[in-house]
This record gives sequence, C-alpha cells and structure tokens, in this order.
Amino acid sequence: MSYVLGLDLGTGSLKGLLMTKEGTIITTQSAEYPLITPQSGYSEQDPVEWVKAAEKVIQTIVKEIPDAASGIQGISFSGQMHSLVLLNKKNDVLRNAILWNDVRTTEQCQEITETLKEDLISITKNRALEGFTLPKLLWVKEKEPEIWQQVERFLLPKDYLGYWLTGNQQMEYSDAAGTLLLDVEQKCWSRKIMDAFDIEARICPPLVYSTDYIGTVREELLEILGLQGRIEVFAGGADNACAAVGAGIVKEGVALASIGTSGVFLSYEETGDKNYEGDLHYFNHAAKDAYYSMGVTLAAGHSLTWYKNTFAENETYDELLKKVDAIPVGSDGLYFTPYIVGERTPYVDSKVRGTFIGIDANHTRNHFTRAVLEGITYSLKDSQVLMEKKSGKSFNKVVSVGGGAKNSDWLQMQADIFDATIVTMSTEQGPAMGASMIAAVGVGWFSDLEKCAEKVVSYKKEIYPIPENVEKYKIFYKKYNEIYPSTKDFFR
Repeated sequence: MSYVLGLDLGTGSLKGLLMTKEGTIITTQSAEYPLITPQSGYSEQDPVEWVKAAEKVIQTIVKEIPDAASGIQGISFSGQMHSLVLLNKKNDVLRNAILWNDVRTTEQCQEITETLKEDLISITKNRALEGFTLPKLLWVKEKEPEIWQQVERFLLPKDYLGYWLTGNQQMEYSDAAGTLLLDVEQKCWSRKIMDAFDIEARICPPLVYSTDYIGTVREELLEILGLQGRIEVFAGGADNACAAVGAGIVKEGVALASIGTSGVFLSYEETGDKNYEGDLHYFNHAAKDAYYSMGVTLAAGHSLTWYKNTFAENETYDELLKKVDAIPVGSDGLYFTPYIVGERTPYVDSKVRGTFIGIDANHTRNHFTRAVLEGITYSLKDSQVLMEKKSGKSFNKVVSVGGGAKNSDWLQMQADIFDATIVTMSTEQGPAMGASMIAAVGVGWFSDLEKCAEKVVSYKKEIYPIPENVEKYKIFYKKYNEIYPSTKDFFR
C-alpha cells in the first residue's frame, strides 16, 4: 500500500495523518508539547519539542500500520503561522521560538506602520499586527542584540521541521506571506522593507511553492523513525491555507467558516491585486499562484468555552445548547459581542471587551446561550460583508468546520445569518488533511490541488437558509453593528 503523511504543527500539539491514493484516512496520531510563558504577554516554545513530537507521531504511526514503514512515499506539513525560529551559522536554534500569539511587539508594530506608511499595505497587503514575524525580528534586534548578531537564518515552525527532516532550508509562499517581509503580489522578499529596517537578505530563506520538492528524509533519520527507502518531502503550507485545502477551498465561489478557539471566514482569491486596504488578511494560498482573503474573530469558540465554564461548568456542550431552538431568532433582543480578548476583524482593537446588551427580566439562560452563538456568527458575518463590499463577491455556499459544525441549530443560524447554503465535511481533519493533499500532489498522484480535492474532499449535510429568518437577521445584524461604535470608548 502507498501512503502520504501530513504533519500539522499546531500551537499545542503536532498531528500526523496517514492517507492513501484514494483519499482514505488510515490513521491519525498526535503528540503534545508545552507552551512557555516567561511573563504576561509572552508566548514561546522550544523547537526541540516540535522535533520530539514529530518523532513520536511518526514512530507511533509506523508501529500501528507496519507497512507504512516502506509505504510512505511523501511527507508534507502544515504549521502555525508567523512564529519566529532563529538559527546561527551552525544551524543551531538561538532562542525559544516567539509564537504567533505573543503580544510583546506593540511598539515594533507602530514603528513598522510609521516607517512604511502606504507601502506596508501595497507590498504586504496586511497591517502590522503583533502576531506577524517582522515585529518579532525587530524586537529581538532591539532587545537581544547579542542574539541578533548571531542570526544567520530565520524560519517558521513547519519549515524548521522540513529542515530537520531533509537538511534543507526554505519557506513557501503561504507562510512567507504572514511575515510582513514578502511582496505578496510579486512573490519575492521585499528589498524595500528589509532596507527600511536594516535586515540582511541572507537571513531570509529561499522561496518555494507549497507542493515543491525540498529533499528526502535524511538517511540517519530513517532508522530512528522506523522508515525505509526514499521518502520525498514537500514544502507544505500555513495552517489556514492548509485548512482551506483540506476543506476544498481551492477555487472561487465557496467560503470557509472555521470556528475553533478563534474564528475565521476565508475566501479563495484568483489574483493578488485585490485591495482590501488591510481590513482583511490577504495571503498567498497553498494552491499555486492563488491567494486567499481572511477575516478573524479572536474569541469565537473561546467565547462559548468561557460562557460554558462560567455558567454551566458541569454540563456538556450538548446539554448547554439543547434548548436554543426554543428561543426565537434574535434572542428576543439580547445581543452578545464576542470581544472578550479584543477583536481583529473588522476592528483591530485590543482594548475593546465583550458585552451582553439588551438584558430583559424575561430572558432565560437559553436566551443568553443563543445570543452567544448569534454574536459569534455576526462577528464572522463582518468579514463576509467586507469581502462582498470590497471585491464584489457573493457567497452561495459556505463550508462550516470546527465547533460551529457540530450543532444543527448553530448550523441553521449560520445559514440564516450568512444567507448561504452551509455544508459540512464528511471527514473533518483540518490542516493535517491539507498537508497530506499537498504531499499527494507532490508525489504525482494528482496534477494539482483542485484535482486532488475533487477526489478526496467530500461533504455531507447541507443546511439551507430559511427566508423569513434571513430577513429578520438582516435587521438584527444591522443593530449588532451599532454596538461597537457605541461602546468602544467605554473600554479606553
């Protein structure tokens, strides 16, 4: 049997997915690693822990599926975006990786914005936010000069895994787009940005496409991992790009609504010349010469988790959500804004906080529960509206994944609020599935990711918008949009 292996390097764990030519998932395995938080606002990890996790996952898969030892033809990756890995001339890691969710770089973001002005959006298509990589580079340059003097190369997490497996260093476009150093449209490192901050071009790795071959598993690793023969390795993609691939978002007309801890509304883009003025993230896709736009709700599933842990700690999610269908559309005038850790899209605002507004003596806990679900969905609707207004798009179909796809009442809310048919995945495996699909294209099983998606991605449930609910939600959503401008100054 022939297989490909996708490795998804997440924030808390690494997941491995073994897939056949037919798109059958044979097994998945995962291994966790710790987060290092030396002080408030700091978030780091030791890249050595990623390697240990990858070793454990591969060894476990081979032990469970013995013919995988000789059957794996290709490996590729998905990885957490933006997180900074620094190497010296000996390719040793110089310090812990500074992660995407580290917020120490506010001053550096301000410096980038003031220095580059309109060039920032025209070159990178994105605003300077703490999560991106360039602010982290500037922080190290300023705060840790003794380390900066030793920097020979910077990599992102999954590219470090690629280096570990093959001995070769590179970065592919979908991840490079999240560094604030890439000219997204021209697909090259921006000399203008590097010169503006005195960053030497040599520290930037060579750029490749997601399905490009980057080497074979090193001979000395084969025995350690329990593998045999020549195993090709391919560059892989950023986690959101791979999630889009795994959900079949590799052509125009379909959007992705992903509700995890954060929430994402994502759309495929054929060209890199759209101008969202930084109001949406705009990145190179894992699909060759394609792009995607994306809005982010910082606390999507996190808002529901907070609500459950605070008000229904001893109940399951199913028990908590059991009676939301008994509450009318719009929760009888009760609104929730999911800004409990600040917000990203459409309001880049770290100070704003969440609210319940319109509390009435007749409201029950079920009203509050439904209002939380509606508020999260309204926030994702904000990203949909931005895409529609600024690019003329319209969305007839949205693929729903994550926690929002696990409850039928919430799926109906999404259909009604997005005014689109909602579909769910037959098998939802997230970014690891996208990584496996990249490997499948890399080894030549499919000519491109679109052909691969036609074969291996399938959908099950379809939920259609209810016209009368759509009309009601248009009114309620308009009222929801009044809450942020009315309350933002309160939180200053």
